[in-house]
Amino acid sequence: MRRTLRAKPRVVLLGLVAAAAAAVGLAAAPAQAATWSSGDQWATWSNGGYTLYNDVWGSGAGPQTIWANSYSNWGVWANHPNTGGVKSYPNATRYVGRKLSTLHSVSSGFNVSVPSSGAYETAYDIWDTNNAYEIMLWMNKTGAVGPLGTSQGTVSVGGSTWTVYKGSNGANAVFSFVRTSNTSSATVDVLAVLNWIRNTKAWFGDITLGNVQFGYEITSSSGGLDFTTNSFSVSSS
Repeated sequence: MRRTLRAKPRVVLLGLVAAAAAAVGLAAAPAQAATWSSGDQWATWSNGGYTLYNDVWGSGAGPQTIWANSYSNWGVWANHPNTGGVKSYPNATRYVGRKLSTLHSVSSGFNVSVPSSGAYETAYDIWDTNNAYEIMLWMNKTGAVGPLGTSQGTVSVGGSTWTVYKGSNGANAVFSFVRTSNTSSATVDVLAVLNWIRNTKAWFGDITLGNVQFGYEITSSSGGLDFTTNSFSVSSS
């Protein structure tokens, strides 16, 4: 989702935004014919109860084009320079809107094709409705990227083994679960992770689950790289 919801501190000069917007217009077309595509930095598209966001929010970003055939099959071509700092988080978002105590299950599955170069992670970004708590699930990472906060050790929960980091971006608490081995395909028991934070660690209470986002947090993709979501879904009950 657009990173204003993520509330990370940032300063973007108007000149940089204008330059990035102009560059986005030069972005390459998707490698396949798609139902929808856009090079606009804030492009959005709704389908099947999900919303897709191009979300080119970081300072110094290059061109990026998002395309989609459905909420489950979409991708981006991105050409961000080899500099530090997150440039974008193209993602698909599903809103839940229920307290954890009322949920019986929240699960998600995905399958992606990602480049072997660049600096990025494939990640879930999960929020409560007040945007006070951010829970990131890093499914794979490549290049010089790392989570906020300090390590809290390792835990096996939700179908994976993770190194857990606890920190803050200055506006909200951030809990990052970094998978100990990269994967391009998995099923995640999201509710199990959230209940571990709530019941085992007591880092938050009975929050209302808001947006469950899945996408690519890209720091650099110099020369132009393709990120493809072959399938993705979120289910809750």
